[in-house]
Amino acid sequence: MSAFDSKAFLATLPNKPGCYQMYDSSGELLYVGKAKNLKNRVSSYFRETGLSIKTLALVSKIQSIEITSTGSETEALLLEQNLIKQYRPPYNILLRDDKSYPYILITDKDSYPAVRYQRGKRSPNGTLFGPFPSGGAVKESLNLLQKLFKVRQCDDSFFRNRSRPCLQYQIERCSGPCVGLVDDADYQRDVRHTKLFLQGKNPKVMSELASEMEAASSQLEFEKAAQLRDQLARLQHVQEQQTVTGQKGEADVFGVAVQPGGVCVHALFVRQGRVIGSKVYYPRVAIEDSADDVLSAFIAQFYLAGGREIPESIITAIELSESGLLSEALSQMRERKVSITSKVRTERYSWLKLAQQNAEQNLQSQLANRQNIYNRFLDLQSALGMEEVPSRLECFDISHSSGEATVASCVVFDRNGPLKRDYRKYNIEGITGGDDYAAMNQALHRRFEKATSVDAILPDILVIDGGKGQVAQAVDVLNELNIQGIKVIGIAKGPTRKAGFEILIDAETGSEHILQSDSLALHLLQHIRDESHRFAITGHRARRAKARKQSLLEGIDGVGPKRRRELLKHFGSAKGVESASVEEIAKVSSISHSLAESIYLALHPDS
Repeated sequence: MSAFDSKAFLATLPNKPGCYQMYDSSGELLYVGKAKNLKNRVSSYFRETGLSIKTLALVSKIQSIEITSTGSETEALLLEQNLIKQYRPPYNILLRDDKSYPYILITDKDSYPAVRYQRGKRSPNGTLFGPFPSGGAVKESLNLLQKLFKVRQCDDSFFRNRSRPCLQYQIERCSGPCVGLVDDADYQRDVRHTKLFLQGKNPKVMSELASEMEAASSQLEFEKAAQLRDQLARLQHVQEQQTVTGQKGEADVFGVAVQPGGVCVHALFVRQGRVIGSKVYYPRVAIEDSADDVLSAFIAQFYLAGGREIPESIITAIELSESGLLSEALSQMRERKVSITSKVRTERYSWLKLAQQNAEQNLQSQLANRQNIYNRFLDLQSALGMEEVPSRLECFDISHSSGEATVASCVVFDRNGPLKRDYRKYNIEGITGGDDYAAMNQALHRRFEKATSVDAILPDILVIDGGKGQVAQAVDVLNELNIQGIKVIGIAKGPTRKAGFEILIDAETGSEHILQSDSLALHLLQHIRDESHRFAITGHRARRAKARKQSLLEGIDGVGPKRRRELLKHFGSAKGVESASVEEIAKVSSISHSLAESIYLALHPDS
């Protein structure tokens, strides 16, 4: 294939804003960029001097370039982020966590509103509070709200079908509205207090509770006064634990640290003047070098392609050369002005200083961890007698309960540690329950039968959690698919079944040996084996739970959702229906005698 003729291509470029997409010889997208002037920007990649090593590596792979002219640089920026999100080119900054923020939702269409977890700011059936920095932060908040205000958090279907209070009422985390154990006015008061609390108006809630406590006491309602007193005490304790740095304002604060080998961005989230949490990101950086380039690209992708809520103020540890362009694009999306600044004072400076310190500390820890992992890879190379340092390990494990809900896991490590985006679970079907050899064979077939192309990503080492039988399955699958160049090893528990005495099985030589307990290679294999085991068990438990949650009544002809609800309401549970006679089932208003017989026979196939 002929080399890319950059001179001829550059002569055709317009002096207009737009996006450019760079492709390699196989048609794979390498990089997406935006430009105020396409001709000047794209030409800069092909100048004879002044290019970084990373940029030279990109340019050497370019076989074709496509351009899209836009009306303005802002339009080019928005298009660039959409393309990055859609295609995830390897030479762009890639934000590994592109999930939307989690929120707390209080419903408003129910007579007894509920408090819910919701990810993303989709059209809500109520009032949204947030965003929160992580799902864990939302769950902690929901747990706290249960203790403070006892507003229900159950599903509507669960709520409608209760005939007696659930466990949450018994442990004093719900006031029992499903069975009328709370006065409507009292429940609405608790909902209003929940909203005030989530808005950061704790003093107002505490003032109202104190007034209600005094009123209840003066009316000799001492039990109610005691409940309000306990609620007020819990709220005061929460108030003491919270760090409030101001009474208003919202901002996202970004610190950034860039060193050879890694980049860290630390985000601090401030709402109603309170720091509600933070999150650390390690974006993959290919050709951007300066902190300005990194943070500008990160913020653009974080908001424009991530679907996240845009705050009124963004504070950055360094002054961004593209702050004006980013501010304009974000303001268009938010439909209100968004400021981006690095020059702040008072409590905003404290937030910025905290974010920057955390970015630097987290990057140091990350680089130290990467070095430790790389040393483990070096030791594994030596222990296995390999010519080159392995760069990718894949480990397979099988999990089931007496043959039920068998799941295989595939866990991937590279030289930076766990590569979670490449983890895979395989639900095993069509084998004899408990046949681990057949399960391993099926999982390996499904992993490697689509990996026979030239460009397929294959591991340097395939680790099998098991003995010689499981290892033999791996060898058979690779031979059957004619896949060469993968070293297969097994890691099995030794006679003592204690950590540090594992037996390594080399599929090529058939030899078995035990590494020293302080071996870095052994630590790496233990790490990937344990992670594969954890991932397999998690998948197995989820599959088993899903199967066991399925109603006994599902799949019976003539019994749809409405009749299932009526049966469950009449008998209290699926087990109650199962133990009922045909005559008892027929007493349900919507169930005829013939349908009752069908239900009985479906639940008692041996009768």
